Amino acid sequence: MSKKLTKRSEDYSKWYNELVVRADLAENSAVRGCMVIKPYGYAIWEKMQAELDRMFKETGHQNAYFPLFVPKSLFEAEEKNAEGFAKECAVVTHYRLKNDPDKEGKLMVDPNAKLEEELVVRPTSEAIIWNTYKNWIQSYRDLPILVNQWANVVRWEMRTRLFLRTAEFLWQEGHTAHATKAEALAEAEQMNDVYADFAENFMAIPVVKGLKTESERFAGAEETYCIEALMQDGKALQAGTSHFLGQNFAKAFDVKFATKEGTQDYVWATSWGVSTRLMGALIMTHSDDNGLVLPPNLAPIQVVIVPIYKGDEQLAQISEVANELVKDLRAKGISVKFDDRDTHKPGFKFNEYELKGVPVRIAIGPKDLEKGTVELARRDTLTKEFVERTAVVEKVEALMKEIQENLYEKSFAFRDAHITTVENFEEFKDVLENKGGFISAHWDGTVETEDKIKELTKATIRCIPLDAKEEEGQCVYTGKPSKKRVLFAKAY
Repeated sequence: MSKKLTKRSEDYSKWYNELVVRADLAENSAVRGCMVIKPYGYAIWEKMQAELDRMFKETGHQNAYFPLFVPKSLFEAEEKNAEGFAKECAVVTHYRLKNDPDKEGKLMVDPNAKLEEELVVRPTSEAIIWNTYKNWIQSYRDLPILVNQWANVVRWEMRTRLFLRTAEFLWQEGHTAHATKAEALAEAEQMNDVYADFAENFMAIPVVKGLKTESERFAGAEETYCIEALMQDGKALQAGTSHFLGQNFAKAFDVKFATKEGTQDYVWATSWGVSTRLMGALIMTHSDDNGLVLPPNLAPIQVVIVPIYKGDEQLAQISEVANELVKDLRAKGISVKFDDRDTHKPGFKFNEYELKGVPVRIAIGPKDLEKGTVELARRDTLTKEFVERTAVVEKVEALMKEIQENLYEKSFAFRDAHITTVENFEEFKDVLENKGGFISAHWDGTVETEDKIKELTKATIRCIPLDAKEEEGQCVYTGKPSKKRVLFAKAY
């Protein structure tokens, strides 16, 4: 393998960028700000997608698909949503190029092929979906509508970073319609819980469930629920959001329904989503200076078997044992790869799978055949041990659970140690600059104070924790009365 990664302690940003590329997850494309997700990176995303999709369907949701293009008039219908995304929109104005190139051989836009109405490339799908729901909903009998779509969206970001912020990214977006406010609120809360469950039990990332402040809410939402995670560099990352949209979109698109009582009312709405940004969260939460560290629940390859041999005869003997192990492990639902490539030496393979974060590596050599053992190495702790051949399957089964739990506990301990309670602004700034992490502080509830703190420190209110208890206090910046603590942090 090539030279080692930059150490996290030296340059965290450079370490992250190198790791994404060197672990074969993604690379920059020919389109500015867009990425190519490579097969190994996409395999991790597919695992995420499969688990989330299962969870959505278990809560009664169905998948559908809506157009990539949104007529500008529809996009403008809900004013707050349109204003919130206006600066990030890509807009289609023409539908073809000229057949005949110019003198330099370059194709030009055909001025006669101007669209009658410009099309926005979806930055989010509320507008096109609620225009569609108008045709689907007439009566309370048509509700609720519980729909999700897996799609790509475009937000014309100026500063991009692979997975964390790209001009085009993959995501899922749920869009639901309800007869009552209570039902819609319950839906928004439920889906935030689903995201937290997924983050903690599959990604092994502890999260804080909370509410966004008014200025941080999704454009067009009356309430935004969120899950916030903490990365190893002490910065927060918003890992998922679920929005209670009230009747805003129903009013914008005139979506009414006949109630049980025979009156007309506007439909209540939610939307919720997570994206390939979760890949960035996964990388930055667990990985180390040797490369990726993947939780077994999301690892495309959970176990790799590497033969150590000289000559075809030894390889044939080792392969017999390895193939039997592959069969036995797969029977237990464990994904295994037997890497018998003769184009790379064992040392190269060890480094490769360490870089790619494969949870368990098994090495088998001639001496192991004699002793009836294998060498088993854990990626999370970088420890090795010899295991009896007959005990390997049972051992690996136990390790899948143990490694998953260990990664969560390690991340939880880090997160717990980096939630700091402060009482004044001097403490606030000191913690922010010298320790990082979440800062628990009183806030007077005003946008002005929130903006001023952001201007002075670059820290934002990540959320108002759902489990925050009421307590009398004074705003960390203005000294005005406050009844709840919020979490501040610098964030991605």
